[in-house]
Amino acid sequence: MSYDWVYALVGFLIMLGLLGSIGINKPRGMSVKTWCIGYLAVALGFDALVVVGLVGQYPQLTNLLVGLSGGAATGLAIHVMHHINEEDAHPTFMG
Repeated sequence: MSYDWVYALVGFLIMLGLLGSIGINKPRGMSVKTWCIGYLAVALGFDALVVVGLVGQYPQLTNLLVGLSGGAATGLAIHVMHHINEEDAHPTFMG
């Protein structure tokens, strides 16, 4: 029986937890600059894992990367939804 989905689920939870811990919509106990550096570190770490996964042909890492991608996409969706809700509450006109 294949447990590929377990690696993907673990990756999803890791990424969503990591993004949630530094703050998806606003920094948690840190400056905006530190928050941005945290996001940059997450992105560069993710990129490094992708290179290792592709070059090394590690199926477990590939499945973990699928989950990490899902977690990152979900974090982005939560962030964008926050901005949509803010815009609905305080509409601005740019024209």
